[in-house]
Amino acid sequence: MPSVSVRRLYQDNQQKLQMSWTAGTAGSDNRIAIDTDRPALALVGHLNFIHHNQVQVLGVAEVAYLQKLEQAENPTSLDELFNFPMTLVIVANDLPVPPNLRDYCHTHNVPLLTSKLESPYLMDVLRIYLQRVLAVSTVKHGVFLDVYEIGVLLTGASGLGKSELALELISRGHSLVADDAVELHRTAPEVLEGRCPPMLRDFLEVRGLGVLNIRQMFGETSIRPKKQLKLIINLVPADDDYMKQLDRLSIRTETEAILNVKIRSVMLPVAAGRNLAVLVEAAVRNYILQLRGKDSTKEFIERHQAMMMKDEEIEHENNLD
Repeated sequence: MPSVSVRRLYQDNQQKLQMSWTAGTAGSDNRIAIDTDRPALALVGHLNFIHHNQVQVLGVAEVAYLQKLEQAENPTSLDELFNFPMTLVIVANDLPVPPNLRDYCHTHNVPLLTSKLESPYLMDVLRIYLQRVLAVSTVKHGVFLDVYEIGVLLTGASGLGKSELALELISRGHSLVADDAVELHRTAPEVLEGRCPPMLRDFLEVRGLGVLNIRQMFGETSIRPKKQLKLIINLVPADDDYMKQLDRLSIRTETEAILNVKIRSVMLPVAAGRNLAVLVEAAVRNYILQLRGKDSTKEFIERHQAMMMKDEEIEHENNLD
């Protein structure tokens, strides 16, 4: 199960969220992890005694409540109040930290941070951060490109020319995300985000030419740091017999499941004389049309059937005459 330590969360967001570490430093290795029943977006929230957030945020109302408890004639012990595990507590809005909360966090090794920013903004930033770092991930072999603003993964056996095809697409104005190893992260229930491992960033390996730095060769716009995966194009070797067996009017929509997310998949036969770059562009354009509810093959079949029915009606009328 993906998790992140409080120490790393603090280091990654200290400057952006203007945070300071106030108490509970012994709990810096506490782990924030996705609960099986709750998404990453539900890990952070205002102090809640019923739905226990792993990251409890205190704003104006919550701090006022704790101060009221401390000033009462019979102060309520926070040991009784916080009878549930907490991974991290953050006091936002540049508010003073209630002494009883500071003592509780120090005693129970619960990291206590303060932030100068308002709690709603702080929670939004932390939710997006946790959604990214806690995303379930996998690595796929292939070349990941941005073609017409659509994330396209080229897959297929080694030696079919994926890198050469990617190089031609880049030269036609499209962009490279990752070559060889593509990190896919499920950032939402139906969203896969593709990224490039830091070691391979900017590079594309082409047989005969070696490793090319695409950013230096084609400029900044030829590289994308990440992209949502929308379409998989699987290259398959083909000969004349294979091409003859293809169902040219198939309207089946193929999908491939990655991390339980279904991604549209297209099979592209590789044969001598086929301009693969143009075919990939056409596949992406066709995918965009299908997103808009336009299916060219279906429209052709329907038009063909309508013409056949019309011919049958004319023939029937001629027979009656």
